Amino acid sequence: MASYLELSKPEAERLYEEAKNSYENYKAMNLRLDMSRGKPSSKQLSITDGILTVLKSGEDCYNENGFDCRNYGQLDGIPEAKKLFGDIIGANEDEIIIGGNSSLNLMYDALAKGMTNGFFESSRPWAKEDKIKFLCPVPGYDRHFTVCESFGIEMINVPMLEDGPDMDMVEKLTASDPLIKGIWCVPKYSNPEGKTYSDEVVRRFARLKPAAKDFKIFWDNAYVIHEIYDEGDSLLDILEESKKVGTEDRVFIFASTSKISYPGAGVAVVAGSAKTISYFKKLLSAQTISFDKLNSLRHVRYFKSADGMRKHMKLHAAVIRPKFELVLKMLDEQLKGIGIADWIKPRGGYFISLNTLNGCAKRTIALAKDAGITMTPAGATYPYGKDPTDSNIRIAPTYPPLDELKTAMEIFILCVKLAALEKILSK
Repeated sequence: MASYLELSKPEAERLYEEAKNSYENYKAMNLRLDMSRGKPSSKQLSITDGILTVLKSGEDCYNENGFDCRNYGQLDGIPEAKKLFGDIIGANEDEIIIGGNSSLNLMYDALAKGMTNGFFESSRPWAKEDKIKFLCPVPGYDRHFTVCESFGIEMINVPMLEDGPDMDMVEKLTASDPLIKGIWCVPKYSNPEGKTYSDEVVRRFARLKPAAKDFKIFWDNAYVIHEIYDEGDSLLDILEESKKVGTEDRVFIFASTSKISYPGAGVAVVAGSAKTISYFKKLLSAQTISFDKLNSLRHVRYFKSADGMRKHMKLHAAVIRPKFELVLKMLDEQLKGIGIADWIKPRGGYFISLNTLNGCAKRTIALAKDAGITMTPAGATYPYGKDPTDSNIRIAPTYPPLDELKTAMEIFILCVKLAALEKILSK
């Protein structure tokens, strides 16, 4: 297929009219198809329904130490839950807190503690600075950016390279500015590109020499066991690497079962050095007596072990793998080689990242919306919703059934072509 960038004007006009006619036909169908966020499908949610009945009576509510999980207490979580999740994310019992249902809530809380209390490396709360800054690898996760924006934290874009964030830039910026207090990271199957940080990138994070002594790495390991294929990516243990060089106190690790059991009814965890977790637990004690231990116990009884959780994730992979493969096949068949889009083929996670011609992402999403396709807004993968090239689009293929996904992708690809042809013809 010839590149659209090499078309004569009459050829481009002909392709545009053909695409426009097809688009109007789709619009007339009054479709309502949702690819807005990385949500599990109903079929995926049903995989875990056995967890709903794993605790059948009050007698089942005692943990391995004889503690009644229906009662107050054990702020940092029951030991068997710490063991289960510690084995997944690489943390010892004194390095982990079992939280409520949301890792985002724990991330917000950790950042809020920095603002109101500061961290033990410094007695100065971040809010007492004239301003503070966070580094944000881009394209990235919109919720991270929203958290920063809610606190008035200045965000600095750091480009994502093939093996993770541009570490030359990270090292230079953190070493030169004491107001840079942290960085957001989705280190495995990054949102939205599906990239996994290389071993060297992880080691460079551990060896950072930031000017701010209370600098923090917010390591959002949301997709730690979310493989699409049996042979997934491997990620070096940031906590272990940091311990080797004595920098473990700067790491916060977050994860949850939101896409393992149930979004909104899973279990979230935060991990770090024993010193970090002890400090965080002390601050948490002012706001809650304990999190939902019954839900933690349900997860332990149902999954039994880290290997049990990994085996469970293979059932999820069997559901979502055909959806990823369908999207990638359609992109290859209909957009490859015509010069108006490029995309990444992830081996895990929940998204496919596509780049349009510069200046075409917002128009593509607007066209899709008018045709009944709900997608993540263009620009959402950048701080303040401002993609400097207006090109990145996050495709979320997991929620729709295959037949609806196929229709949604036919329309989306058509919108990519229409937006590109409009731009080409405008010149």
